[in-house]
Amino acid sequence: MDTGSTLKQARERARTTRGPLRVATVAVCVVAGFMMATSALASRGNDLRPDRRTELVTLVQAEADRVEQLGRTASGLRAEVDALTARGNEAAGLPDLTLAAERADSIAVTGPALTVTLTDAPASVQPAGVDPDLLVVHQQDIQAVVNALWEGGAEAMTVQGQRVSSRTGIKCVGNTVVLHGVPYAPPYRITAIGDVPALERSLRSSEYLRLYREYVDAYRLGYEVSRQARVEMPAYSGPAEFEHARVAR
Repeated sequence: MDTGSTLKQARERARTTRGPLRVATVAVCVVAGFMMATSALASRGNDLRPDRRTELVTLVQAEADRVEQLGRTASGLRAEVDALTARGNEAAGLPDLTLAAERADSIAVTGPALTVTLTDAPASVQPAGVDPDLLVVHQQDIQAVVNALWEGGAEAMTVQGQRVSSRTGIKCVGNTVVLHGVPYAPPYRITAIGDVPALERSLRSSEYLRLYREYVDAYRLGYEVSRQARVEMPAYSGPAEFEHARVAR
């Protein structure tokens, strides 16, 4: 058998086979390059698949800013209406309604205060067998602080700087808390004006907060209480109407 002839034939077959493969490879590279160039032009340097979470956070923040701006506008208009009403009442000889306004939380107030700050446990805290949902602050935790402060004789209160009243509802939406239509993320700050020692005693006597503080000690859930010598609270700027009511008996 002619070894040289055999090798020559094998090389010829290999060359014949590699020819179409090379053409196909070049074609694939050309198509891939075209697709990459098209994507780059379409995206103009931006990510064509942006993080959905980032989009939602940006949207929530934008809506929160818009709601706050509208709230400030409504508050300003309400103050004008109150001023005009007070002048009209004075001209007509009607009684001063300042005390009623204070009780309705519709005017700004100042005084000594107590602030409670609630925060989620650090992300690094992941105890085995403990539901992660128990390591974040929920609306019932904020509501427990609010209720304890009212029970302790709070004269006025804010949550995240917003004045709260009997018309205020605190709602949990995902990992945020919504107050008067505005979403907030932790830390959550609840401030109350009143007899500070009495407010502290009421917080200590709350059974719900006693259980909460056990998680503070065990899993570093955030709970901080601080005093302020003087705090100025804005007037209530939330909805002025009731959606549900019943006749008092």
